[in-house]
Amino acid sequence: MRTRLLPLLIVLLAGVLLALGFPLAGITAGVEQQRVVVDRIDDAARFASLAQYVTARPGAGKTPDEDERQTTLSAELKRYHELYGIRAGVFFRDGTPMAAAPADWRVPEKGEGARAFSEALAGRRSHDPHQIWPWDDDGRIPVASPVVRDGDVVAVVVTDSPTGRMRSRTLHGWLLIGAGECAAMLVAVGAAFRLTGWVLRPVRILDAASHDIATGRMKSRVAAASGPPELRRLARSFNEMADNVEEVLEQQRAFVADASHQLRNPLSALLLRIELLALELPDGNEEIASVRTEGKRLARVLDDLLGLALAEHAAADLQLTDIAALAAERVGSWRPLADEEGVLLSYEGQRAVTGWADPVALSSALDALVDNALKFTPAGERVTVGVAPDGETVRITVCDHGPGLTEDELARIGDRFWRSGRHQNVSGSGLGLSITRALLAGGGATLSFAPHRPHGLRVTVVVPRNPP
Repeated sequence: MRTRLLPLLIVLLAGVLLALGFPLAGITAGVEQQRVVVDRIDDAARFASLAQYVTARPGAGKTPDEDERQTTLSAELKRYHELYGIRAGVFFRDGTPMAAAPADWRVPEKGEGARAFSEALAGRRSHDPHQIWPWDDDGRIPVASPVVRDGDVVAVVVTDSPTGRMRSRTLHGWLLIGAGECAAMLVAVGAAFRLTGWVLRPVRILDAASHDIATGRMKSRVAAASGPPELRRLARSFNEMADNVEEVLEQQRAFVADASHQLRNPLSALLLRIELLALELPDGNEEIASVRTEGKRLARVLDDLLGLALAEHAAADLQLTDIAALAAERVGSWRPLADEEGVLLSYEGQRAVTGWADPVALSSALDALVDNALKFTPAGERVTVGVAPDGETVRITVCDHGPGLTEDELARIGDRFWRSGRHQNVSGSGLGLSITRALLAGGGATLSFAPHRPHGLRVTVVVPRNPP
């Protein structure tokens, strides 16, 4: 869930930061340019004050005072151009230069410079030139200011500024903004990790507890001490539900165990009376033989029910066990019965493979699996038991060469009291594999079934190699 929630939060945070960063970058560029424009307007106003009293055109007869004023204006413009690299000039209304630096510079005929000149002729100072961005290598800022004498615009001061330094300052400001955005993004990602961890930690604990209960560890509970209030309330509700489920299951196990135990005594008495009754009947009576068979079958079912209740209730005593040695020992114990039935029972696998299991429960489970395989394997066929390590687990396989099961039957095998319709003549209660599964589940082992080619059934027990 974190992998789905984190990208969503990060994208939202990145969108917020970009939504703030782009306008801030635009504002930074605008402030830098406005600072340059204001500075140029001040410079143009100073040149306009110097040009206000220059009335004669270049080449016309001038008084000494007028000649001195024009010389001073030209010298100021030239020095200004040499110091700052800014082209500046004072032009009459028809565009004729009064003074300019460099001397050959003229009013632009089009573009921003021509527009600024036209605005100044109308008596307005330049304002709001188009924005220059850091990538505009040839961008320049023209600023014009009118020269007013007796209420009339007689000339215009025009400056044309390069923008290299301004673009450098703007780019530097953008780099600072980018660094700030990156730092904020890192902080936001860290906060997102902490937030998702805080929100999802109760969910992970709840998921783990649900898995434990689903696999038979009914004592698992959720600590409702962290996370949002809604999840803490959910954890408390889950614990209450788990308590109720455990109580109901415990009552069910107790009922099955008590019922099985209480029924055994009357059933034993009933079987004894049947035997006494059989003494008074002729030998070979089919009805009494059928009653005996059904009575013994009922006794077997009660014994298996009691065994299932005990298997589900008993806690596993997990130990580091030599699985290979235990399996080989169980094969040796069942070999006399296999020989008697004409079935070849053998062990195939490594000599020593360790895993964590309850030796008693695993022995009982292997006994049930080998017994089941021998029941359905005809004489002359083979039953093999193998043990092999598989990464973090140990696999125990019991393979027979019996009739096997269909796909539909494989989906139902292990259900309580279920038996294939093709095997009704084979003795059994239908609880053996359920008891086996319960015995293995208590120690964290699993049981699975699959076809064994070309015919037969392969049962696989997976035992963990690491301690619980």
